[in-house]
Amino acid sequence: MTDGSTVGRFGSGREVRRIEDAGLLAGAGRFSDDISLPGQSYLGFLRSPHAHARIVSIDASAALAMPGVVAAITGADLAADGVKPLPLAPIFKRPDGSPGASPLRPALAHEVVRFVGEAVVALVVESRAVLKDALDTIVVDYDELPAVAGVAQALAPEAPQVWPAATGNIAAQMRHGDAAATDAAFQVAAHIVSLDIVNQRLAPTPMEPRSSQAEYDLETDRLTLRLSSQMPSGARDTLCDAVLGIPREKVRVVVDDVGGGFGMKTGLYAEDIMVAYAARKLRRPVKWTAERIEEFLAATHGRDVESHAELALDATGKVLGYRVRSHANVGAYATTAGIIIQLMIGPWVSTSIYDIRTIDFDFTAVLTHQAPTGAYRGAGRPEAIYLIERLFDAAARQLGLDPVEIRRRNLVHPGQMPYTNAMGQTYDSGRFGSIIDQAVGLADWDGFAAREAESRGRGKLRGRGLASFLEWTGGNVFEERVTVRVSGDGDIEVYAATMPMGQGIATSYAQLVVDVFGVPIEKIRIVMGDTDRGQGFGSAGSRSLFTAGSAIRHASEQAVDTGRELAGDALEAAAADIEYAEGVFRIAGTDRAIGLFELADRQPDRRIFIDATSTVKGPSWPNGCHICEVELDPETGTVDIVSYVSANDVGRVVNPMIVRGQLDGGAVQGIGQALGERMVYDPETGQVMTATLMDYGVPRADIVRDFVHVLDESTPCLNNPLGVKGVGELGTIGATPAVVNAVADVLARAGHGAAADRLQMPLTPATVWAALQS
Repeated sequence: MTDGSTVGRFGSGREVRRIEDAGLLAGAGRFSDDISLPGQSYLGFLRSPHAHARIVSIDASAALAMPGVVAAITGADLAADGVKPLPLAPIFKRPDGSPGASPLRPALAHEVVRFVGEAVVALVVESRAVLKDALDTIVVDYDELPAVAGVAQALAPEAPQVWPAATGNIAAQMRHGDAAATDAAFQVAAHIVSLDIVNQRLAPTPMEPRSSQAEYDLETDRLTLRLSSQMPSGARDTLCDAVLGIPREKVRVVVDDVGGGFGMKTGLYAEDIMVAYAARKLRRPVKWTAERIEEFLAATHGRDVESHAELALDATGKVLGYRVRSHANVGAYATTAGIIIQLMIGPWVSTSIYDIRTIDFDFTAVLTHQAPTGAYRGAGRPEAIYLIERLFDAAARQLGLDPVEIRRRNLVHPGQMPYTNAMGQTYDSGRFGSIIDQAVGLADWDGFAAREAESRGRGKLRGRGLASFLEWTGGNVFEERVTVRVSGDGDIEVYAATMPMGQGIATSYAQLVVDVFGVPIEKIRIVMGDTDRGQGFGSAGSRSLFTAGSAIRHASEQAVDTGRELAGDALEAAAADIEYAEGVFRIAGTDRAIGLFELADRQPDRRIFIDATSTVKGPSWPNGCHICEVELDPETGTVDIVSYVSANDVGRVVNPMIVRGQLDGGAVQGIGQALGERMVYDPETGQVMTATLMDYGVPRADIVRDFVHVLDESTPCLNNPLGVKGVGELGTIGATPAVVNAVADVLARAGHGAAADRLQMPLTPATVWAALQS
């Protein structure tokens, strides 16, 4: 196929402009809050001002007397109606072997509140104009209780208990590896490197806040729920199966455009439950859209792990053993995702691209009076990679080795593939040394001394940081169902249960369809976000392209094969004699042909329709090496990122422009954690200190000058037919340790090696300046 063909111009491997953008840039996007229905009412929440308190009484009579107030709903009302709390999967154990323990989060606090911002009363009104005034009239009598506002307080002797069954405030624990073998490795080690490392709590901050709208049809006893969600099917199933106890066919979940998710929008929220409940109870449409402060207070947070990590090394720098003790702050109500991410998924990649066979990991989920944690871009992998990469740089300083060299001495080599790591996870492919070599060349690693001298001449301190790593993608859900409809009207519609949320997935899917059908990309419509059209896991864990994309190619090929049979009938020839190219079926060696859309138009229902399910073999293991150079102003502690380069093994690339955009965006979020972001709770009261964009340090556009990303396609994934690897979270995982290692390098070069090892995020000017004074 030549580049002048449709496939050559719009198929995979090409930088096709995103088909989503024209409508979004013109303001034609359709987000949950854009939709209003006749007779719609609005929902608002009165939230707890206390981190921990007993609810003595609630008086909403004054609000109910106000014009335009429809209803006031409390946790007692929900309990009386049999509405259950959000579930927690019973797959965890506590240190004594007893089942994992946590209070289950109700849609509205009942009897006790457990974090600041927890919803206590839901008010339904006819107009948003009266909502705030009406909420202000509700009187809640609280009996304030002692609170634990962090891991140290929660684990202290005689600490207040978040939940009686979770003694010691421990919700769950998991041990991995061989403690005895690891102890033996440390006993014979020539060098031991240990660090105390904090992955601070973060607030995912998508451009679009959460929004829910529900409409109940009395005639069919059916609810339509519109959400801003990455996982429509999962939200529906949880609502029906675990919370409301109604058949799944009684609820349709619809998701239109999503203005960013970052993992925060992967599950059902308490507010979603209330919108659905109120619509069914009141028999009228109900809508809620979060204010930004509500997102900071009550949406799930990310990270928040405190770790003590140690490497045992021989005299040459080869790692003999790796030991980690981590406490993850999962908040007041442990979520299934919040525990799995820290106790299982993170550990899966803890040894990264390194051949480390002996491990001893102890991960504990701790309850506190803070908002629950859940998925946030990378979900466990950034935390794990940050540990090992900080340790390798500290080891390089201690042993007097180049940071690149110590990593090379510990790599898993191509000849070891497929490689099963110490956590039992199997990497199907990877050439990690080659990726490091490419990044080192791109960064001009050997020319650093001259750049450092030049910076010093301007009164600045310069350092460099490296992070070499891999990540696991797929969510361990490898089956996907899609439908392909070739219409007699001249278009091809593809439905997938994954979700667009700014990552350009519709364009990538359309390019895969072009690969098979060879028709102009304008003829293709990608549809997502409707549980009546199809169900699936959704978009999380960087799984969309290699699961749904593989299914789309499979279904498209089935459609062409079906068309070949139908064309044989139409042209009175054997199907084996029918060739297909660029929208035309032709009898081989003749001019007798029929167009794809004409053929579809001749069918009884004027279409060729395929409903197909396919399964990939396993996860993908993208990997990369990111190198950052920084300049520090020693007078102010300000960090300036002056160079950021990366080499990335992402398997086969469908759209290079989209992949680079994902790497850019991911890296900015990783840099944001390194330099500015941190959710802060007052340690005494549990009050949130960073609940607005004036307090919380989200990254700005000028946080980095330029990114240079190399995409290495030489090692395709062997677990899916496309050969692609997930890329949406790769930049986040690499950026945080690369930036922090660069700042630590500055400190070490300035003679502050101990301060480099003690460095904790975020690296604000005050933090860096204080480290320089040490």
